[in-house]
Amino acid sequence: MSHHTSIQPADVSVAGLLRTDDLQQLIDALIAAGYDVIGPKIDQCAIVYDQITSVNQLPRGWTDLQEPGRYRLQQSDDSKYFGFAVGPHSWKKYLFPPQSIVSTATRTENGWQFSTDAPPAPRLAFLGVRACELAAIEIQDRVFLHGPWVDPIYKSRRDAVLIVAVNCTSAASTCFCSSTNTGPRCRSGFDLALTEIAGGFVIETGSESGRAIAARLPLESVTEHHHAEASSARAQAEAMMTRKLRTDDLHDLLLGNLKHPHWDDVATRCLSCTNCTMVCPTCFCSTVTDVSDLTNDHVQRERKWDSCFNIDFSYMNGSPVRNSIASRYRQWLTHKLASWQDQFGTLGCVGCGRCITWCPPGIDLTEEVVKLRDAVHANSEDPS
Repeated sequence: MSHHTSIQPADVSVAGLLRTDDLQQLIDALIAAGYDVIGPKIDQCAIVYDQITSVNQLPRGWTDLQEPGRYRLQQSDDSKYFGFAVGPHSWKKYLFPPQSIVSTATRTENGWQFSTDAPPAPRLAFLGVRACELAAIEIQDRVFLHGPWVDPIYKSRRDAVLIVAVNCTSAASTCFCSSTNTGPRCRSGFDLALTEIAGGFVIETGSESGRAIAARLPLESVTEHHHAEASSARAQAEAMMTRKLRTDDLHDLLLGNLKHPHWDDVATRCLSCTNCTMVCPTCFCSTVTDVSDLTNDHVQRERKWDSCFNIDFSYMNGSPVRNSIASRYRQWLTHKLASWQDQFGTLGCVGCGRCITWCPPGIDLTEEVVKLRDAVHANSEDPS
């Protein structure tokens, strides 16, 4: 049974086939509609998200080889534009910026004037959003939009975004989205979705905005052969996925064993470096500080990304609550996979595998869950 709930697509339909040579026309149509296009490109030997204006900036013919604690690019045997998984960036940085100004206060002759007006949000078109990332955006929507308080910065940015998703046709060794039921098929949450096949892209629309963009493109009819090829390409990604995460018992397993010695074992390897939370597309921990200018006449309240792995993050009443690496790793994993379910009705993990790839010592949360489960079961069966 899935721990993820999705808004069911109200009107997802196949729009047509866009030939590979016409992909630039999609980018041009997005720009003509007033969007800055953010898509994948190669920078510093990784596939990252940045502004693009040409298909020549896409990582065509490149794929990513990922293992615990290891990432590298390699030229592939084909000329696919999207023949890779995910890199160190997530779309979170555009919707929930690493640093933002929450409010300002300025001293005037009439006293302090306060403002919480956010700057206008940029109109962005995300090109290349994967199924796991759609699920991650949905999770952050639940946190920032659908709770008792709406975050105005997130809302303004989210409302200005158009999403062009891409179905995965390959998977990295660290991917496990099939276990969290968040991929590799894009089913909802997009305006347009592409499936890359030989010679072109099968395009689906999921909104009026998506249909308006599709209407600008030189689309051809999709044949049964195209449908079969797209279906086979998507199935290939799932077949490549070897990493699994059993989810049915996670809540009670983790919260019922908070004092288990396995946490100390993980702590001997964990650097508490925050890499896993920085690359995670769902983590939303932040800290707020007031920053004044030299005259003390202007103060900005700034929000920055933070991490539960930082010792000061749990600072209360004169000391940190979690002053050991074991307690901080336990907090991260139990929140992500257990108490997140209590808060939001879903796992906080979408199976993208970034935390595994970008962990310097290569700690794999799927393996740590198995080790904990096996240790708990072994103790329960020990007659002594």
